[in-house]
Order: sequence, then structure tokens, then C-alpha cells
Amino acid sequence: MHDVLIIGSGSAGAVIANRVSEDPNRTVLLVEAGPDYPDLSETPFDLVNSHNNSYTDHDWGFNYEPTRGREAKFPRGRVIGGSSAVNTTIALRGVPEDYNEWADLGCPDWRWEKVLTAFNRLERDLDYGAESYHGDAGPITIRRYPHEELELPQQAFLDSADRLGYKYCADANDPDDYGAGPHPMNKLGRLRVSTAVGYLAPARIRPNLTIRANTTVTRILFSGCKATGVEVQNADGSTETLNAHLVVLSAGALMSPKILMHSGIGPKTQLESFDIDVIGDEPGVGQNLGDHPALSVVCEVNDSAIINHDQPIIQTILRYTAEGSDKRNDLQIEQISFAGRPDGPALFSIAAVLEYQYGRGELRLRSANPSDPPIVDNRFCEDDRDTRRLVACMKDTLAFTGKGALKDMIKSITFPDPARGTDDESLAKLCRRFSGSGYHPCGTVKMGDVKDPLSVVDQYGRAHRFDNLVVADASIMPFVPRANINLTCIMIGEMIGEWLRTKPEHYL
Repeated sequence: MHDVLIIGSGSAGAVIANRVSEDPNRTVLLVEAGPDYPDLSETPFDLVNSHNNSYTDHDWGFNYEPTRGREAKFPRGRVIGGSSAVNTTIALRGVPEDYNEWADLGCPDWRWEKVLTAFNRLERDLDYGAESYHGDAGPITIRRYPHEELELPQQAFLDSADRLGYKYCADANDPDDYGAGPHPMNKLGRLRVSTAVGYLAPARIRPNLTIRANTTVTRILFSGCKATGVEVQNADGSTETLNAHLVVLSAGALMSPKILMHSGIGPKTQLESFDIDVIGDEPGVGQNLGDHPALSVVCEVNDSAIINHDQPIIQTILRYTAEGSDKRNDLQIEQISFAGRPDGPALFSIAAVLEYQYGRGELRLRSANPSDPPIVDNRFCEDDRDTRRLVACMKDTLAFTGKGALKDMIKSITFPDPARGTDDESLAKLCRRFSGSGYHPCGTVKMGDVKDPLSVVDQYGRAHRFDNLVVADASIMPFVPRANINLTCIMIGEMIGEWLRTKPEHYL
């Protein structure tokens, strides 16, 4: 019997394991479905290589439907460190308004001035650590590429942004700034500074922390409305029960609602359709799925020598506000250094990304079998407010191909086909048909006021209607922040990890 059992060792779970195990009098068990590499010197190259994502070797193998009738791969990390161990290492925070809106939705302890403390605590910012809105001693090292380290397409992107009249932004994590500049990234050279590296590596020496890899949680166990532990499937196929005084679910925005539903917590009609015994009717589980819809302009270049698939895939960003929008910095444009296959035409792309999303998708069970992947239905651009702003972003992105250094590099635009039109109506059709995920799923176990019928947990991650059960990961976000969400997930781990460590009586 452990004091705290944490399901999932990703961007939030690994952080919580570190923070709670700082108390030597509490035993902590961290359970992870994927493998563990406790010796960092033996970490596989795909996990080290921050120049590109790891897509297959440590992946769950999920698919999703970004728009109706279209299915695509949805990479998610299945390894100690979770998706923080396989991602692009973009270290953005979002804007203060994101967290103030969370607070206004029944989560007052998530106001910007409060989460800022956690953001500062998690980071070691090598460029701006002395600023009051940054940290210089945290577990996650962050830096920005200086101009001389940028790939040629990335340098050209900043030149074109300047020619198009966008202001320069030296620090995209300055809470008041916007514009084009280098991405803050949690990487050192090629090394991806994941939560496995930053948080778990120094915590492994603690005798009260146990890490169990290759152990898949199939369901949470209850006595009445009280969580008592989990049922797991081991690598050899055997089933085992692990008991704990407190269960913390940190399996991510896709797996956390799935585990809850297999445990009997979720929309009653859906659970009954699979003959799953209903522990509690929670209509919000799997609903409210948020993300960042995106679409790219793909270009063939004149000189194939500037495209190198072994160099960083992304280094720069433009953050700005759509015309007429009251949501600051609700659009992003990002230069992607290479696209397509290494043995194919020499391509790069420029991504148009919608950062403030109004529309919502949902996640559903595929069957009663916990081994079956979920159905992920994002429904991008079904809300006209999203379509209009993504169309505007696409038009702004296309403008990059006709100005400055980027224009000089481009041989032709291969998508979207200019001959098929770039007017609003034509681009809207493309957005509704071809928008894809920024791979930032969240919101599927929403936190908020207990009176909100779609709210599943309170602002501290505590299940509204169940005891000894906490959810702490991207799934509890009320909506997606205006940023790649890895840093926000780590911040969630810091916030709830500290509450669990310093106020354990509030969770039992």
C-alpha cells in the first residue's frame, strides 16, 4: 500500500512524483505504460534528438479524426517522460489572459500571478533568467537559438516577417510581448530536456519513490465512491492490483478520460452501451476536447542544399492577433525547416496555427477492451469563428512566400495549389477539410465549478464526486492556452504537486 499512486510519468506526472516524494514520510509509486531508461547515457537516440519529434519508437499508435471523415496519426509519448520525451521541445507559456479566463471559470487559484510562480520555479532560462517573470534555477533548461545558429529557412522567415511589417520579439515568453523571433525551447544542443531528465533523474535516489515501467493501468478501483488503487496489466500479460491511499491520474488528455471511462466514470449512456458498470455518471469525461487547428503552406525550394532533415525542424515563431479579434496573440505562424521525405523533393513548410479555439471535439471509447485505442474526434473548423481566423492566418502565411528572403528561396508552392484559388471561400473549404492538430489535446476532464455539468474536477484536481482521486494533466485545462502546451502541463504538475506535498490533508 503506497501513500500516493501516480498514473503516467509525462509532463505532469513526473513532476508530481518529484514534488510529492520530497516528503520522506510519504511513499510514492509512479506507474508508466512505456519503458524506462534510468541511465541517461543509454537513452535511445529518438528520445535524445530534439531536432525532430520521435514518431514511432515510443508511441501509443493512436489515430484521430481532425475533420469529419478523415483519419490521421496522432503521436503520443509512451515512455517515462511521456510526450515531453518525444516532442518538439517548444517551451511557450501562453498569455496571462489564458489563466485569468481559467480563474473566471471557477478556478481562482490559477490566475496568472499565481501560476507565474510555478512557471518560474520549473525553468532555468539561460537568456532571461534575471527577469521577474522568469526563473533561473529550475529543472527545465530553456534557451533560444541566436541568429547565427538558425537554419537558413529560419533566418529567411525572420527577414520576411520584418519586410512584412511584423515587430521583432526577442522573448516569446514575455507576458506582454508579441511579434516574430526565436522560439524558447527546452533543449541543449540535440538533448531534449524532458521531465524524465529534469525531474525524475534527480529524484530516483529517494528510497520512498518507486517507478514501475511497462505497467499499463486498465482501470481505477473503487470502494463505493472512494478510489482504492488500480488494476494493471504487466508486460508479461499478467494482471495485478496495486493499492494506494490516493490515486493521481496523470495519463494525459487522451488516456486519462479513457481510463476513467473503463473504470466506470463517464457518460452513462456510452458506458452502458459497452456493458461497463457505471460507478458515476460524469457527462464531461471525454468532452470539451481542445487543441490548436493548423494548416501549412508547403513550398519547393530552388536550392536543395538548404534543406537538411538532420537539423532542427523549428526554431522561430510569429505570434500576433487576428484583425478584429479580442483574443490577444490568437494566431501563430511558424517556419518548418523541412517537409516531406528526405529522398523526395526539397521542401519546407510554413504553418498557420489557430491558438485560441472556440470549437470543441470529443473522445469516446471504441470498445470495452482497455487495450483498444480511443476514438478522437476533433471537429476542427466546425465553429465559424475558428474558420474565419485560420483563413486569415493562412492568407498572412501565404504572404510570406512573396516577400523578402523566403520569396527568394521558393521555387513553387505545392500546397495549397494557387491555381485553385486563395480567396476566403477557397481557403475556408481547405481549412474545414484539411486542418490538422498541433498535437496539443486538452480539456477532456475539465476542471471548474461543481455547478458546471461538464466539470469533472475542482481547481485542485480533486474529483467532484469521488474521494481519494485527483486528475492532474492537460485533460483538466478548461480550454487550450495560446501556446504549445508542454510547459503548461509541467506547470500543472508543479501546482498540484506542491498542493499535494504541502497540504495532503486537502486530498484525503
